[in-house]
Amino acid sequence: MEYLKGVVERITYSNEESGFTVMKLKTPGMYDLTTVVGSMPSVCVGSTIALKGEWKVDGKYGKQFSSLSYEETIPATLAGIEKYLGSGLIKGIGPVFARKIVRTFHEDTIRIIEEEPDRLLETEGIGRKRVVMIKKAWQDQKEVKNVMLFLQSHDVSPSFAAKIYKNYGNDSIDIVKENPFRLADDIWGIGFKTADQIAEKMGFDKHAYVRCRSGVLYVLNELAGEGHCFATRDQLTKATVKILELEVDAIHTAIDSMIEEKKLILDFETCIYLPHFYFSEKGVAKRIIEINNSPSMFLSDQTQPMLEELQKQCGIVYDEIQKQAIMTALCSKFMVLTGGPGTGKTTTTLGIINAFKKSGAKICLAAPTGRAAKRMTEMTGMEAKTIHRLLEYRPPQGYMRVVDNNPVDCDVLIVDEVSMVDILLMYNLLRAVRNDCIMILVGDIDQLPSVNAGNVLKDIIASNAVQVIKLTRIFRQAQGSMIITNAHRINRGDFPLLEGAKNRDFFFIQQEEPEKIAQEIVNLCVNRLPAFYQVDPIQDIQVLCPMQRGETGAYQLNRALQQALNPVGLSIQYGSMVYRVRDKVMQIRNNYDKNVFNGDIGSIVRIDEEDRTLAIRFDDQEIEYDSTELDEVVLAYACTIHKSQGSEYKIVVAPFSTQHYMMLQRNLLYTCITRAKKIMVLVGTKKALAMAVRNDRITKRNTMLATILSSYKQSD
Repeated sequence: MEYLKGVVERITYSNEESGFTVMKLKTPGMYDLTTVVGSMPSVCVGSTIALKGEWKVDGKYGKQFSSLSYEETIPATLAGIEKYLGSGLIKGIGPVFARKIVRTFHEDTIRIIEEEPDRLLETEGIGRKRVVMIKKAWQDQKEVKNVMLFLQSHDVSPSFAAKIYKNYGNDSIDIVKENPFRLADDIWGIGFKTADQIAEKMGFDKHAYVRCRSGVLYVLNELAGEGHCFATRDQLTKATVKILELEVDAIHTAIDSMIEEKKLILDFETCIYLPHFYFSEKGVAKRIIEINNSPSMFLSDQTQPMLEELQKQCGIVYDEIQKQAIMTALCSKFMVLTGGPGTGKTTTTLGIINAFKKSGAKICLAAPTGRAAKRMTEMTGMEAKTIHRLLEYRPPQGYMRVVDNNPVDCDVLIVDEVSMVDILLMYNLLRAVRNDCIMILVGDIDQLPSVNAGNVLKDIIASNAVQVIKLTRIFRQAQGSMIITNAHRINRGDFPLLEGAKNRDFFFIQQEEPEKIAQEIVNLCVNRLPAFYQVDPIQDIQVLCPMQRGETGAYQLNRALQQALNPVGLSIQYGSMVYRVRDKVMQIRNNYDKNVFNGDIGSIVRIDEEDRTLAIRFDDQEIEYDSTELDEVVLAYACTIHKSQGSEYKIVVAPFSTQHYMMLQRNLLYTCITRAKKIMVLVGTKKALAMAVRNDRITKRNTMLATILSSYKQSD
């Protein structure tokens, strides 16, 4: 064992999940900075640390000190104190105020903050409000370090300490000691496995009911994340046995107890649900039948004369299926309109809207995401809202619009991009709609299903419980688009056309090596496409990836594109990620307090290095984030195809290589291509495209909506 002591000059890399850190240390008697690697998640720039470890020589990075353990002390030098305070450790003190405070109090700075914080008012530019912020932040960071030390004593990475403290405050350690499995339930980002590690180190019995219960809930939530509304008993038992490493009987006993306590619901003999998914599936089916069977004052039997008048007025001649769709909408209570790109969904939807306008009906438009709602507004000239906004979601109360006392005020509700809508959101939407309202759902069933649980659009269509019109004809103006032609070819299982006229809208660039694919994509986004099409490379070009990981995954491409397109400027670092003004970012979890949702894309418009906050503009709203909330946000120069649902982009660039073989599916490639509005560029190999086109095996989701709807319809 060797020892090393010095001052942290900079953090080169820090992984929030594992706590692994690479930093540069200034050590006495050494001219060059020393590279130190190891698990050191709580270390700040400017702090003095004493390390135990050993020297190693890395083949790529040279001589390094590998840390096995460390102790941190408050810095003694003025330069060290300034760096320490300005590192982002304390909200309210950034580099500028750190310099001013140290100039005011010199070596006494840390004692002043600790013992006489009100004297900070003597520092130029610091007012009472900032002093209050600094006092709270100083106390919080001390408490967070206590939580970190507690977690470290149980051999668990303390990277979640700030979240735990933010959630539980000064009760953090007591709560974790009492029931560590609460972490998995209460804190986003901390899963069952982390909680189980803590419990094991604390001596919890492996067979304890609280552990078995938490394991069962973990498996069901993981399955929900894959789109399933329930698990079969056999599926749930096997997965839980594997996770908990317990015998089958113990898991059966836990499941039976949870069913008896109504923590789980058993139905259809073997289907085990979390209650909210069970009541949502039943509720969606019940509300569809109730709405479909109720009269409406705006249903019309004069569809043919109205249609002829509409065509004259708008100067449009609808084809037979479009006419059928408009007439069906006018004489049905619940209808689905589906079809691929170029088949006239937009024209038909506009025809339906105009027909109901002539009847004097009050029409509302909605879509699952902000981008989809914005596109619907542009398409129709009418305001379209996100479903959450339409239902007036207000945490913690929930949805304010409920049919019993405060329904959505409309006669006709048209919802676009319904393939993205999961079972929970659809249930809350239908709970807010009056029985006499006419419901029209629009979507493409060949796209990827919703990110969350359910397969709502496909199940409604499969149930035969409501009217469904499928548009199939590709219109002449769309036939000239290789994007649309290839989307339909892929959907049929045919290989896409890769050659065409110079002014075509679809391009394929052959590249074999993942490294060269990544380089080609960066070159396209930074140089070739902006120069040729005169577009903003950050706002108008979107890279879509089959996967998150790998050289051609969204994570690595984001780093490369940020470095190429937005390399300098005001920034905040969170873990290994740097966020700068102008960066394109994506929200990756629903945050009802901020009214932003999983998949929303925005731009960083303001950063305050002193307060460690940044502001992101999402369409028409500007949202502020504290640095501790940045695990909810990722760079979005590149994103996965799954995350792109419901959005359109002027130019889409996508890597498709055999490196992605696990994700190469027909509906993934189809969804990717249909996101492009003007230009689509695929970079990769023909072999990878062929693999995707051939693979039409869609992972079956555990849902019962179609079955429930059919049974309700038959018993009606």
